[in-house]
Amino acid sequence: MGPDFTPKMAVKSLSSQQIVRIHQLFRQAKFDDPSGDCLSPAGEYNLRLGIIKELHPDMVATYEGSPHVFEGHPFIVEAGVSLGGKDVKQGINIFRFANRIPLLFEQGADVVTRTAMKRINWNSYKINQTQDKIGVFVSIVSTKIPFKGTGKEYIGDDITEIATAVKAAIQQCCVQLKSKIVRKQQARERQERKRNLTKYIPDASRAIYEVLKDIVQLRSPKKPRYGDVYEEILNGVSSREITETTLREKLAQHVEQVDIEMALEYATQSGITQEARETTYIRSLEGTPNFYDFHSPVCVIRLFH
Repeated sequence: MGPDFTPKMAVKSLSSQQIVRIHQLFRQAKFDDPSGDCLSPAGEYNLRLGIIKELHPDMVATYEGSPHVFEGHPFIVEAGVSLGGKDVKQGINIFRFANRIPLLFEQGADVVTRTAMKRINWNSYKINQTQDKIGVFVSIVSTKIPFKGTGKEYIGDDITEIATAVKAAIQQCCVQLKSKIVRKQQARERQERKRNLTKYIPDASRAIYEVLKDIVQLRSPKKPRYGDVYEEILNGVSSREITETTLREKLAQHVEQVDIEMALEYATQSGITQEARETTYIRSLEGTPNFYDFHSPVCVIRLFH
């Protein structure tokens, strides 16, 4: 800058070389990104409430990204993805917002539409893009919304920072929905498996009992050919202590026990047992505090009497 340069110099006294040098220094300077504290996003809670109120979906997931910067202006992308709902068309339904104001026109060229249609692999999240009723909600909040066109009705797809943030927000919602869909499918499969097993209990118990009766008739009581456990079962069949009804009840108990064990195993793998628990008491107003505990895979119910 030269020895004659001081911070208090008047601008009109600067030489051309000094002005060029100041311009170069400004271009080389590194400024911190704005924090985004000046922005007012709707928030995940309000976004979720709005989706539930308007669409009544079967499932909904929301996500609010961290502040990003585009050309020195901070922006935040909020997203929500819903499945099912009332008066929702099959396929992808786009709902766009800029600074919490809905954008109603020129949807095809918008960054949200192109990202949801072309850059999201919905099948990898167990969502059918053509048959499921999908609602995609994206709200972009910024001190400068980069609208395209004179009507300011859409945000262009040529801004890498915004396109990347929109894609990441939608993907986070899809990840949440995938876990819910998987849990729902597994619960449905368990119910179907239990129903199928229960349906065949009468036939299975009848066939097992007939086989046991045939073995009892053919065996020699003086020369046991089976182990102690099997001999005890055969003796029970012979003395009518074990009947077809007994076998049916035992099989039903076994199916119920297997279902409970599978539910516990799934809950452990899913982290359900790690969630916070709250003790709830239902106590009688009179009498001594005697109680009974009823245990289930999910909770313990204590009844006072």
